[in-house]
Amino acid sequence: MSTEPIRALPALLATLAPQLHDGVYVYARIEGPLPSGLQPLALFREAEGLTVIVEEEAAQRLGLSPLLRAAWITLAVHSDLQSVGLTAAFATALAEAGVGCNVVAAACHDHLFVPVAEADAAMAALLALQARAMAATGRSTIRP
Repeated sequence: MSTEPIRALPALLATLAPQLHDGVYVYARIEGPLPSGLQPLALFREAEGLTVIVEEEAAQRLGLSPLLRAAWITLAVHSDLQSVGLTAAFATALAEAGVGCNVVAAACHDHLFVPVAEADAAMAALLALQARAMAATGRSTIRP
């Protein structure tokens, strides 16, 4: 089911709905072509090579050295790619909790990759951010 993207920051924050995925994901760098059979969750081409985000098992199988072992959190709110302030708001909440974060913005959702050991602290910080926003907007549910 597709929903309309949300642009207003108060509504975005009140409906974050962070979801922690199972598994461990790694950032790795690949020089040269993408290995046959590798299906990265995400990739970005830089002058130094490809940065990929893959399941840890796939990285191990291909002998890729992890740059970061991460937990993957999706913000289930359908965020507008032109919204202003969402990244700053959750980055601030995570920074205040002492959690590092790498962000991938996709067409419908923001995806956060945090150090595996900090996944619970990240979820707590995001849920607290959502609860504060819900209280400020008078929302009692996470639905937009």
